[in-house]
Amino acid sequence: MRTERTVVAESWPLKEPFVISRGAKIEAHVVTVTLRQGTTTGRGEAVPYARYGESVEGVLAALAALPPETSRDDLIRLLPPGAARNAIDCALHDLEAKTSGRPVAERLGLAPLRPLTTAFTLSLDTPAAMAAKARAVPHLPLLKLKLGGPGDAERMAAVRAARPDARLVADANEAWPLSELAELLAAAAAARFELVEQPLPADADAALAALPHPVAVCADESAHTADDIARLSERYEAVNVKLDKAGGLTAALAMRARARERGLKVMVGSMVSTSLAVAPAFLLAQDADWVDLDGPLLLARDRDPAIAIDGAIMRPPAPELWG
Repeated sequence: MRTERTVVAESWPLKEPFVISRGAKIEAHVVTVTLRQGTTTGRGEAVPYARYGESVEGVLAALAALPPETSRDDLIRLLPPGAARNAIDCALHDLEAKTSGRPVAERLGLAPLRPLTTAFTLSLDTPAAMAAKARAVPHLPLLKLKLGGPGDAERMAAVRAARPDARLVADANEAWPLSELAELLAAAAAARFELVEQPLPADADAALAALPHPVAVCADESAHTADDIARLSERYEAVNVKLDKAGGLTAALAMRARARERGLKVMVGSMVSTSLAVAPAFLLAQDADWVDLDGPLLLARDRDPAIAIDGAIMRPPAPELWG
């Protein structure tokens, strides 16, 4: 049956500005692909990321250039890893589930989906402001701090003092100077952080191989596809797998498997996005050591239906949403 493809750009306002070391955003800019076969539709969402040279316009152009009938095998040949391939790969998975009557997890041979606990992200701010935000969410057990400025040691200590009960992870977004790395990792360990994401720039992370890690260090901007894992396993203890980096659920599952083979722990994350982007990542996150899929919690409004999140507990996505 002939497949029709619609691609649109959408903006979803945030509840409040989301701040990291590279800047702030007030909206989530996403690209949504809808595939139709008769009355059956499949959808996928992706978030173009400027850090990786992507833009909404570029993703729209890449998807417009694809042949009308594009299979998953075609995608690997026609599109590089990234947001454009992610959107259409996830839409294909959803369409195949809808046309077959079998959920994506079942079609892929995965175990039945179970609820997950997601991290909640605290935007980069002053130590006092981040501590206050941490105290304001006592029902959320896993907090992720966006770091990357002078005062990061104080930020980590302040949040730990505010939430002695919480599990804490940090994300420096490539912003820590090598000259301060040992001191900042020691501060993270002293504050009982479980993990620090991407402390050094991706093109300078070779230095991690020769330095002690008093707290586990996780690759994010350095980690895109399964082909990166062998190199990263000499520098990191963990890797953050994201559909938008890997180029879809298909490639992200392969990346996760490769990371496990090399003995790396796994975080599954996503960009700031709606429930439609988080839903396929939910499948990927089933055996993750850390789950960071709180994008929908940061939005002023979400899709209908949205993925169900009760506090930090995420429920499997409804078929009407995806999968």
